[in-house]
Amino acid sequence: MTYLVIGAGPAGLAATRSLRDAGLAVEAAERNADVGGQWLYGAQSSAVYASTHLISSKTTTAFADFPMPEEWPPYPSRIQIEEYFKNFAKRFELYPLIRFNDGVAKLVKQGNGWRATFDQGEMRDYEGVVIANGHLSDPLMPKASGNFSGKLMHAKEYKSPEIFEGKRVLIVGMGNTGCDIVVDAIHRAKSVSWSVRGGNHFVPKFVAGNPADERNHKTKIVLPKWLRSRLHEPIARFLAGPPERFGLPKPAHRLYDRTPIVNSLVLLHLGQGDVALRKPVKSFDGNAVIFEDGKRDDVDIVIFATGYKITFPFLDDLAPLNWQPQFGAPRLYMNVFPPEDNGLFVAGLLEGAGVGWPGRALQTDLIAAYLKARKEKPSAAKKFRSEIARYCAAHPNEDRGEHGIFVDFLQYKRELKAAIAALR
Repeated sequence: MTYLVIGAGPAGLAATRSLRDAGLAVEAAERNADVGGQWLYGAQSSAVYASTHLISSKTTTAFADFPMPEEWPPYPSRIQIEEYFKNFAKRFELYPLIRFNDGVAKLVKQGNGWRATFDQGEMRDYEGVVIANGHLSDPLMPKASGNFSGKLMHAKEYKSPEIFEGKRVLIVGMGNTGCDIVVDAIHRAKSVSWSVRGGNHFVPKFVAGNPADERNHKTKIVLPKWLRSRLHEPIARFLAGPPERFGLPKPAHRLYDRTPIVNSLVLLHLGQGDVALRKPVKSFDGNAVIFEDGKRDDVDIVIFATGYKITFPFLDDLAPLNWQPQFGAPRLYMNVFPPEDNGLFVAGLLEGAGVGWPGRALQTDLIAAYLKARKEKPSAAKKFRSEIARYCAAHPNEDRGEHGIFVDFLQYKRELKAAIAALR
């Protein structure tokens, strides 16, 4: 019987290829008109905006056997990345395996497999399903009392800076997206305020003219994450400058415990006084925003760059994915396998800079290796399942971020490779 892959973004393309190359019958379902997922600019599910560039270099981000063109810049634009995925799908002949403009509306257990109902009404049965629907589609909007008379939007709705022309703008949130939008707004808006809550580490894109992340990926010896953080934090603070010198909160976490900010321009604009820092938003009153310290700003546009909820809208029951309400996410072995051997797998559900698309390809190669081992090396598959059960029964690691899906990219890739080797 056939396996289904939900989504044709980076993880979905990797999964389709991994299963096909393992000799398994597979087809993918994509709600959009083409491949790319988040990088398909203008698609309903896409959170990409016009000025989006990679925050990890092309050499560390691209699939291992499909490098980006030499003539492209070290940090390509969203236009180039959209082209890259289309070329990847053509090169590895994935287009014939994908049904476009027809996503999965419902997924229910059917015997030993799963029955998918598609947007256009068709139903099909599958032996198993790789879920690669992404986790940047359902905006997380914080609650604040009062009513705002201006334009209130989430960063997912933001596409280009023309909306800021002559306006008083407030950006809420200190992730990489929030920083990008602050920089976009400064060149068009009448005034820009930036509301932040917690601190974060800043790292430059370039060191001595070379992409800053390349050295980490070339290391032969993987030091423990805590030791790497202690060694690299002083360097990052020296190169980018301590965030607190620009008025930002000092980060309470270590460098490699969260995805850092890869944006030096926002610090430049802070230093030049182009943006006013504000405390977290407390309430709204007409066109005024009141902050937790009592300050009050009149603004025209508020953009919440406050992240996303992890959702699987096609599943009425999240128990098969080992859903953890306290994290708002499933608890999965290697971010892929639920404790029950139920034919569901998840690809691409992780946080952590440096994993890139090679890490997602390793995830899907592991899924394919496991499925083959169940038939060809049952003892290896059984041992692997015992490791899954042991992990899922243990107390969650508190060092894995808000959703429990943060990974240390160097160690994570090594663990994936070791697991694949054990199953083959």
